[in-house]
Parts: sequence; structure tokens; C-alpha cells
Amino acid sequence: MKRNHRLTIAIAAGAVAVLGGAAISAADKYALISPGGIAFSDFRGYEDWAVVSSARTDEVLKVIVANPTMIKAYKAGVPGNGQPFPDGSRIVKLQWKPKKSTEAPFVVDVPDVFTQAFVIEKDAKRFPKSGGWGYALFNYDAAADKFTSDPALSDCGHACHLAVKAKDHIFHPYQRR
Repeated sequence: MKRNHRLTIAIAAGAVAVLGGAAISAADKYALISPGGIAFSDFRGYEDWAVVSSARTDEVLKVIVANPTMIKAYKAGVPGNGQPFPDGSRIVKLQWKPKKSTEAPFVVDVPDVFTQAFVIEKDAKRFPKSGGWGYALFNYDAAADKFTSDPALSDCGHACHLAVKAKDHIFHPYQRR
């Protein structure tokens, strides 16, 4: 009986070590904070948020997702109804390098290597000088399987989003489906 008890403890300890390692590994990106003070952890769960829109440049495929607060505002007509997005709205632009599908019977680009998550969060008190929006860029290095905060915010930011100030600084409308 003692031997089985020790085996059970050893198995349980091994499982805890494996699960603990996975939790630490998965949490690494959520420990990041941008130079502007935006925590990646504020966007926890973005992988399951609703799609707002998609976009394509010569270099990247983009999928834009938003949290439930922002999706609810979109569905209520924001920003077309003249109302701003509420504080707590969060949106993420996910970017991949494209590749040609080798499986489709037609020519189509599909996501290949994930490159970055560009995040935007609405908090009028924290970001009063930028229309209430805070911006951060988290780059992903596929070879190292690691996210880093981009101190230069080279992708875009408030200066870029001024072009759509009349739409509460958001480029992408919620696409009809």
C-alpha cells in the first residue's frame, strides 16, 4: 500500500510540474508592459474575441478582434451614431506574414508566421492626450516563441489614428456578416 501511495504522489508531483511549467510559459506574454504603460495582461483572452474586420497589405495579413465591451458598442452603432467607444473598449490587430496555400484549388494567401499584436485600449483618464486611447505593440519572434514590447511603436499609434478622429480614432468598422 505504501508503494502505491508513493507512486501516486510521484505522478501527482510530475503532473503539477508539467502543468505549472505550461502555466508559466503561457503567462510570459502577459507579464509584458509597454513603455506607455499598457499591460498585455489587459488583453487576456484576446485569442477568443470576436472578429471586427480583416485587412491585407503587401507584407501582412491582419485580423482585427475586439473585446465584448467594444463589440457591444459596435452593435449599438458606435462610432457611426456619433457616440464614442466606452472606456474599457479594447481592440487587437493580429498580424501574420502570408504564404500561398498549397492545398486550396485556387490562389489564396493564408497566414504563415505570426508577427505581432498591436493593441489599443480606451481609458479617457489614463490617455487624455490621445482621444482616450492608449496604444502598444507587442512583437512576436517565432524562432524564440517569445513576445516583446516594441518601445518604438513602429507599427502605428495615436499619430496614425488621428486620420480617423471623427470615427473615435478607429479605422476598422464592424463588418456585416
